Amino acid sequence: MTQTIEPSATATTTASGLRSLYLIRVIFSLIWVAFVFTTSATLVSTDRPTVMAAVLLIVYPLWDVIATLLERRMAGTVSTDHVSTINVALGLVTTIGMIIAVFSTIGTALLVFGIWALLSGAIQLVVAIRRRRTIGAQWPMIISGGLSVLAGLNFAAMSASATSGLSTVAGYSAFGAFWFLVSVIVLSIRSRRAKR
Repeated sequence: MTQTIEPSATATTTASGLRSLYLIRVIFSLIWVAFVFTTSATLVSTDRPTVMAAVLLIVYPLWDVIATLLERRMAGTVSTDHVSTINVALGLVTTIGMIIAVFSTIGTALLVFGIWALLSGAIQLVVAIRRRRTIGAQWPMIISGGLSVLAGLNFAAMSASATSGLSTVAGYSAFGAFWFLVSVIVLSIRSRRAKR
């Protein structure tokens, strides 16, 4: 996949847009985690999802689609960016898969979530590596993408275990929020240094 090298002014605008979006993602993730822990943390893989758990599981990949579309707009990424298009398609397919999965068990939903975390983590790695050249300060997103790949493998493997549940997914989301927050801080420091 080819990447257009952006001028420094565009890179600054992109970094600013990313900081804003990452903060929104942190807030969303923390609210989502709070809802999971207060309504659905005791559900395990053999349980059928409650209505609230079903809504939370469907909303999470759908939010990623919305965040990717916002990123295109806020961060000034090229509208023909094939990687973000793939990410949007993956999120939509996962949302549909999750709608089907929530009529089964938490274990089925964990399997869908695991496959999505694995693939979206791989996409995040690709995007972060590409942005490192133009924006810089992408090491937190590289780490986060790599950890998402590992977490996805873990969720898929755990989906058959009778003791695995939604609390592990909430932990994944909280950890993702942490890395988005680290990215905000790193991008802010880099931006201040660039202005000197």
